[in-house]
Amino acid sequence: MRSAERCLPLALMPALVAMLGACATLDAPAPPAPAAPAVVAAAAPAPAPASAPAAAPVSTPPTTPPPPRVPAAVQAQFEQALQAQRAGRSDEAERALRVLALAHPELGGVHANLGLILRKAGRTEEAVAALERAVQASPEQPLYFNELGIAYRIGGQFAKAREAYERALELDAGYAAATLNLGILYDLYLGDGAKALELYDRYLALAPAGDAAVTKWAADLRQRKPAPQSAINVQVAKGGKETP
Repeated sequence: MRSAERCLPLALMPALVAMLGACATLDAPAPPAPAAPAVVAAAAPAPAPASAPAAAPVSTPPTTPPPPRVPAAVQAQFEQALQAQRAGRSDEAERALRVLALAHPELGGVHANLGLILRKAGRTEEAVAALERAVQASPEQPLYFNELGIAYRIGGQFAKAREAYERALELDAGYAAATLNLGILYDLYLGDGAKALELYDRYLALAPAGDAAVTKWAADLRQRKPAPQSAINVQVAKGGKETP
């Protein structure tokens, strides 16, 4: 059975600090991002994840105004919330992020990190709401759409999950994690093995180190006979038995 979606680790990597706002820059540079583990959706401050090939550069019109800066005090509050979460003090981190979200609703990174905490706690509806606010504040961040897609999937909103993953890929066609998550969605929840196979193959092309599990899934799909619709319905009803 397929494993759970590829998503950001709940440790809330330092790279997310650099994505605190939708288009905001920081008063001081963020610390360099650590190397991303294989299961991480992305760990670079740029929209494209570190594990995926870089997207083709897009020139910025010279008339584009400079992005606003995040005040140092707000940055410090955000970092304190991340430190609380890293230390396992999820309640404290949630409270701090809620205060920031109320005071600075324009900062997508605050809503996104709050959504991760809520999703981990099993509070799916609240997580969806927070991640929806994240993509509204930061509509050009594919990471947030990937995380929103996972939350939608957990809540059984498969059509919305598909739209969120597809939006992430519109923003970054080389986003390996969203490609894989969309493939899993088509495979286990939408009953479209052909589309799932296409996405698994695309994901493997984006994973130069390979992925033995996904290679096996793709091989299984090539050998699989079309399942009766009744069997697909049973599989979806059971939730695919994904492993966290």
